Amino acid sequence: MQTPSQMRSVTPGGPEGGLVAILGLVLAALLLLAQALFVVPAGEVAVVTTLGKVSGEPRQPGLNVKIPLVQQVWPFSIRTQVRPENFATLTKDLQVIEATATIKYALRADQAGRAYSTIASSDRDVYPRIIQPSLLKALKSVFSQYELVTIASEWNDISTLVAETVADELDQFDYVKVLGLDLTGLEIAEEYRAAIEQKQIAEQQLLRAQTEVKIAEQETLRYDTLNKGLNERVLYKLFLDKWDGMTQVVPGLPGTNGAMPSVIVGSKK
Repeated sequence: MQTPSQMRSVTPGGPEGGLVAILGLVLAALLLLAQALFVVPAGEVAVVTTLGKVSGEPRQPGLNVKIPLVQQVWPFSIRTQVRPENFATLTKDLQVIEATATIKYALRADQAGRAYSTIASSDRDVYPRIIQPSLLKALKSVFSQYELVTIASEWNDISTLVAETVADELDQFDYVKVLGLDLTGLEIAEEYRAAIEQKQIAEQQLLRAQTEVKIAEQETLRYDTLNKGLNERVLYKLFLDKWDGMTQVVPGLPGTNGAMPSVIVGSKK
């Protein structure tokens, strides 16, 4: 047990009290510095808000600084996102089709602050609040213009049209850029498959018939041109070129005022 003479008191003005105060200040400074510095990972940007209001441009990847306790950081991914969307919609002839639309998109880095201010309070809100509504609107808009048979037989062309419509729809807001869209897994009622197959067979038969007509037209034109060029003198020349010298009756040489009588020659022995 220490005696009162052995015990020391730490007074505020003493050297020990000053050391404690310095250590406290250093610790507080380190805590404030830790709160002030933040790192934005590659493939992301950060929206900084000051008392709830977006402040400045989105921060780029790397080490960044903010005001502790006053500013907050909201990360947004700018990587390419791939999201499949299962949908069902009506065709022009009121038939239900089901398919999967897989969209590839990326948030525009310079629009992250505007997206946060107006529609997406966090990164997970980008798809359901920005992409999905425009995607479903475009799908219904395009498919409602075509009958089921046309959709099934022209699937690739219609897929391209849907992708263009989605891109145009999202460009109106300029939050994201569409990098691609694939339509797969078309499902239709079984009773309509036979009608679709019959339509495809009829189109192939029509194409074959049209091709045959074109070939016949070309043959007719070729023979017509040949016949126009075969006048009497040409035919006489062709005969002489082919004459074997054995024929006794040779056609007469065509004249200007009419054909000459046939020339009778003797056969070779």
